Amino acid sequence: MDLALPGDDHPARRLVRAWLAGHPQPSGRELAESGFVVPHWPRPWGIDADPVAQLVIDDELRRAGVHRPSNPIGIGWAGPTIVHAGTQVQKDRYLPPMLAGEEIWCQLFSEPAAGSDLANLSTRAVRDGDEWVVTGQKVWTTFAHLASFGILLARTDTEVPKHAGISYFICPMDAPGITVRPIVDMTGEHAFNEVFFDDVRLDAGKLVGEPNRGWELAKVTLGNERVSLSGEGALWGQGPTAGDLVELVRGAGGTADAVLRQRLAHLWGEGEILRLIRLRMIGAALAGRQPGPEASVRKALADAHGQVLMDLAADIAGAYGMLADSGPMEGLRGAPAQPAEQPAGWPSAMWARSLLFSRALTIGGGTSEVQRNIIAERVLGLPHDVDAEAGLTWAESHGRPVS
Repeated sequence: MDLALPGDDHPARRLVRAWLAGHPQPSGRELAESGFVVPHWPRPWGIDADPVAQLVIDDELRRAGVHRPSNPIGIGWAGPTIVHAGTQVQKDRYLPPMLAGEEIWCQLFSEPAAGSDLANLSTRAVRDGDEWVVTGQKVWTTFAHLASFGILLARTDTEVPKHAGISYFICPMDAPGITVRPIVDMTGEHAFNEVFFDDVRLDAGKLVGEPNRGWELAKVTLGNERVSLSGEGALWGQGPTAGDLVELVRGAGGTADAVLRQRLAHLWGEGEILRLIRLRMIGAALAGRQPGPEASVRKALADAHGQVLMDLAADIAGAYGMLADSGPMEGLRGAPAQPAEQPAGWPSAMWARSLLFSRALTIGGGTSEVQRNIIAERVLGLPHDVDAEAGLTWAESHGRPVS
């Protein structure tokens, strides 16, 4: 598998270097206007870059220390859906500030009674003249307290099968009638929220696509909810890796515990399998092939792997693992470690936080059960569990299209 990037003569490399020469410290708006925030998007928002050019652009920006604007739900999920089905007015209004990171977005999909079974949502949008009146509740809405806009799924027809009566809206988060309540998770952080809609009025221009065709657009959005090709960390591409933990133990002089050595070896082997699957995904992209089942396989494996990794780190930490600012290094040393003494580069507090965060891995972004149903049906060819109402497979009816 040849994953070497092209050299200095590649057109994308020359293009980025020439642009950076005139913009050594670009703003978010300048990056957005250059097309380098989403180079794979069509012009004028991107530059129609192929997979090789995308990796080259990433490499050049990284070398220059230039960071793209942070707006993961907007740029990663909402934006591609608006490009796919939005009107020109919607594209012109929402995409430039979205790509510049000037307006943060959230995703108003999940509900208390409709988690993985997303199409079972009950939030209603009723037409009233030139407006839609929205009532209902959403939950686990990341960044709702920071967002300017959200992508909203609401039921607009109750007389048809559940998948056929859903519409897709752009929702201003400062609209009258919206209440956002924080959900603080067990890491102590506030990213999630409950969102309540009490007769919230959205003008007709906030509808994306056709009424009652929102499920098709939801699948476009969910299809972009993917594990990053470039991320190696065990927390959805972030945080420590199995290799980091092994290096930490090696740097402390190893361990005489045979069971612990066996657990570390098994964990390292899992990490290598996931690394090779990631390289396979990148190799397919470089070869111009469409994504296969590797993303679902990798997610199903990686989520459980992340939990095993953090559980083992906590076992190594021992009693120090009960402290928010201690981790496996303290357990190996039997004393607090300084940040500079962390051979893997992760502070002790990151290991402690990661243990708590890891509980969410097998739920967020499509539960492990959903991923395994996708693999069973699409890879192993096992019989479909048909949704009698809609004639869809279990995986399709529960909102997680094949990767």
